[in-house]
Amino acid sequence: MTVLLRDESGDRRVCLEMVRRDAERLLAAAGMTRAELSVFITGDETMRRLNRDHRGRDKTTNVLSWPQDQEPGPDGTVVLGDIVISSQTAAREAGERGQGVNRRIRRLLVHGFVHLLGFDHERGEEEAALMEAEEKKYMNMLDNRRKQMVSLAINVDHVATLRQARGGAEPDPVAAAAVCELAGAEGIVVHLREDRRHIQERDVRLLRQTVKSKLNLEMGAAEEIIKIALDIGPDMVTLVPEKRQELTTEGGLDVAGQEKKIQDTVARFRDAGVPVSLFIDPDEGQIEAAVRVGATFVEIHTGRYSDAEDEKSREEEFNLISAAAETAFEAGLRVNAGHGLNYLNTAPVAALPTVEELSIGHAVMARAIMVGLDAAVREMREIIRAAS
Repeated sequence: MTVLLRDESGDRRVCLEMVRRDAERLLAAAGMTRAELSVFITGDETMRRLNRDHRGRDKTTNVLSWPQDQEPGPDGTVVLGDIVISSQTAAREAGERGQGVNRRIRRLLVHGFVHLLGFDHERGEEEAALMEAEEKKYMNMLDNRRKQMVSLAINVDHVATLRQARGGAEPDPVAAAAVCELAGAEGIVVHLREDRRHIQERDVRLLRQTVKSKLNLEMGAAEEIIKIALDIGPDMVTLVPEKRQELTTEGGLDVAGQEKKIQDTVARFRDAGVPVSLFIDPDEGQIEAAVRVGATFVEIHTGRYSDAEDEKSREEEFNLISAAAETAFEAGLRVNAGHGLNYLNTAPVAALPTVEELSIGHAVMARAIMVGLDAAVREMREIIRAAS
């Protein structure tokens, strides 16, 4: 199959890689593996001209499509037709519906595709109903990348940070983990650092005995920590970069730059029956390296998205996350995400259909100071539930 994708909109909010992959999946789902489809992303001015010249309607619209109705070529390829989408109109409609631009473009792509298959809602109510059902079928196919709602894993490192500030026994991250689980968290995350700045080895051992959901141990690939993790046997480990001078993890793991070391580490945990996740930036090269080293999961680093200072930058970073999650999923990896997510920016990431779990810590603990830990977890859980 061939998808010819052209963009003259200049709209950085549009994730072109997602459009391409959606178009390819639509062709495959329709059994058109020898078909060619053209998709053109443009703006309102061009769309208005096309609508006027070809339909006699002097106004912009969201999507237009033209079937080619050609017989198969010598190689058996059928030219299915053209779909034109206005990103400007899509953005306005997305705002009215409270959804992301790329989500709306996906819906318009499906609408145009079903038109190319011969359906036309303008031919009457019965045809409109048939077309709506067909669109729903393809949308469900594109959206249904996971079988259940996104889960929430709570990182309790900051509870330990507060405890270590006084060198005492309170607050207890083990007790905090229990409260989080009772409030609906489906996992507990802790980072056992080489310098033991917050979580201690004793905490991890107690958590292994008390956590009822899933214990995810974040760690650097240092031999001392690897041996401790293998001895404790968490439900999964997440390998992260670790710098002694950093306040928190500052970026993704460079898997591509240290493949042999990470591959050996992944193999040791795999032999022990512990799945490994790699905390990586939303970068295709790192995803490919994650596949090569045998990881089960990747956790997409959402830090730059969370730290973005304006809407344009936030949209650009979100598109990178979205595309990376799709790439990882298609490569056979399971996909989690986290870092810097809070009560304002979590919903779009939770809505990504390839993401299974979000790891959130600082925002929940900061909120807990104001409303209590149980309420803070429940509030975040509701945001994720509504989005996914």
